[in-house]
Amino acid sequence: MGFVFGLVVGLVVGLAIIVFFVRSENSRSKRRNELAATVAAFARMTVEDSRKILPAQFYPSWVVFSQRQKLTWLNQHLTKIWPYVNEAASDLIKTSVEPVLEQYRPIILASLKFSKFTLGTVAPQFTGVSIVEDEADSVTMEMEMQWDANSSIILDIKTYLGVSLPVQVKDIGFTGVFRLIFKPLVNEFPCFGAVCFSLRKKSTIRDAIEDSIMWPVRKIICILPGDYSDLELKPVGILEVKLVQARDLTNKDIIGKSDPYAVLYVRPLPDKTKKSKTINNELNPIWNEHYEFIIEDATTQHLVVRIYDDEGLQASELIGCAQVQIRELEPGKVKDVWLNLVKDLEIQRDTKYRGQVHLELLYRPFGMENGFTNSFSSNFSMTSLEKVLKSGANGTDTIENEKAVTQKKKEVIIRGVLSVTVISAEDLPIVDLMGKADPYVVLTMKKSEARNKTRVVNDSLNPAWNQTFDFVVEDGLHDMLILEVWDHDTFGKDYMGRCILTLTRVLLEGEYKDSLKLEGAKSGKLNLHLKWMPQPIFRDS
Repeated sequence: MGFVFGLVVGLVVGLAIIVFFVRSENSRSKRRNELAATVAAFARMTVEDSRKILPAQFYPSWVVFSQRQKLTWLNQHLTKIWPYVNEAASDLIKTSVEPVLEQYRPIILASLKFSKFTLGTVAPQFTGVSIVEDEADSVTMEMEMQWDANSSIILDIKTYLGVSLPVQVKDIGFTGVFRLIFKPLVNEFPCFGAVCFSLRKKSTIRDAIEDSIMWPVRKIICILPGDYSDLELKPVGILEVKLVQARDLTNKDIIGKSDPYAVLYVRPLPDKTKKSKTINNELNPIWNEHYEFIIEDATTQHLVVRIYDDEGLQASELIGCAQVQIRELEPGKVKDVWLNLVKDLEIQRDTKYRGQVHLELLYRPFGMENGFTNSFSSNFSMTSLEKVLKSGANGTDTIENEKAVTQKKKEVIIRGVLSVTVISAEDLPIVDLMGKADPYVVLTMKKSEARNKTRVVNDSLNPAWNQTFDFVVEDGLHDMLILEVWDHDTFGKDYMGRCILTLTRVLLEGEYKDSLKLEGAKSGKLNLHLKWMPQPIFRDS
C-alpha cells in the first residue's frame, strides 16, 4: 500500500514539475518574443516618434541633437567677450567693405567711407553647429547664426561740391551660416596651421556687402608659420554661357510690349556682371550672346540670370530670374537648358508663370583633359561654346601657369557649310477656318540673313517636304538657324510657329536628326536632319 501511495505521489509530483517547467518555458518564450518585438519597434522609431513619446526634459542627446549640436556654452562665453570682439570685428569689417563700396561709388560722388562703425552691445547667437565632410587634411565647421544687433553705422557720403551727406544704419537683423575651415592639420599645437572663415549662406545681405563676405570669398588667419596659398581665393575653372533666347515673357508695359535685356553673374560685382543687348518691343527675344565667368568654387557657386524690362530713363523693372548650380553641370559637356523665371530666388512663394530663358552652358575646370574631339584638326580640340578650338589641356596656350586667368588664347572662326534637310512636320495647328492648311517652311540664318524656303504642301497638317538646303556659314559659333512655318493663302499668309537652333550641337556631333516642337503654337513639331561640313579659320587673339 505504501508503495502504491508513493508511486502515485511521485507521478503527481513529476507531472506537476513537468507542467510547471513547460509553462515556465512558454512564459519565458513569450516574454522574449514581446521584448524582441519592442526592440524592433524602437529600431523603427524616427526622431519625430521619439519626440511624441518622451517629454522634452527626457530627450536623449541623439534626439535633441540629431543633425546639429547646440551651442549654449559658446553663446554664454561670447556674450562675456563681445565688447572686445566688437572692437576688433568692427575695424576688420570696415577695412574690408570700404574698398568694395568704392567700386560701387557713382561718378558724381567724391567718396564713400564710414565715419562710425560699431556692431553694438548685443552679441550674436549661434543656434547650431555641424561638421562638413571635406578633405582629409582639414576640418570644416558650419555654424548657424542669428543676430538682432543694436549697431550704429554711419556712412559718410561726400560730393565734389563739398557737401557731406551722412547716412545712418541702425538695428541690423541678420541670419546665416558661418563657415570655419581649419587647415592644414599638423602634429604641432594647436594642431592646425591656419583658420579660414566666411559666410556660407545669407538671408538679409545683398550685392557689394554680400560679395565681400560671402563664400567663396574668405579671410585667412595664419596660426603657425607656413605657406597657406592653397587656402586663398583662386580660379578653379571657367563657365562658358551662351544666352540663346527667352520666350513667353510677362509683359510689363501697358502700351506695347516689354523691352527685355538680361543680366548674368556668378558674383554680383560690377566688373563681373554681364549685360545683354536690349530687344525692343518683344516678349520672345533672341540674343545668341556668349559670356565667360571665372569660377572659384564649383561646389557652391551658381549662375544667376535676371531678365529686366528696359524703361529708358526710369529704373528697369524685373521680369523674372533664374539660377543654375555649377555642381549640376558635367565638366567638359555642353548642357542645353530652359529655365523657368521666378520673382525671387530666395523666397519662391509666387507660382505665377513669367516665361523661360534658354541657355547653353559649359563648365571646364582648369587642367582637365579635353572632352571634345575636333574633326577639323588633330592639333586642336573643342573646349567651349565660343572659343572652342584651343590647344593645351585646359584649352589655352598657357604662358606661365595653366591656372592663371590671363592667358594667350587661340580663337578659331568656324566656317563651313550647313546642310539642312526639312523632312516633315506633324500635327500642325489649325489656322484656317476650313480646318486645313497649306504649310511651307522659311529657313533663315540669323547672322548672315541668308534665306530659303520649302515648297507649299496643300491641304495638310502633316506635310512631308524632304527638301535639302545648304548655307555657307562664316561664323558657326555665333550664328543661328531659324525655321518658321507658315500657312500659304491666296491673299497672304498665316504664322503657325517656329524653331530656333544654335549650331553648337551640329558642330559637336557633325550630323544628327531631331524632332523639334514648334514654339508659339499649341501643337506641332518639325522633323529635321542637319549636317556640318567644316572649313575652320585660325587666328590669334
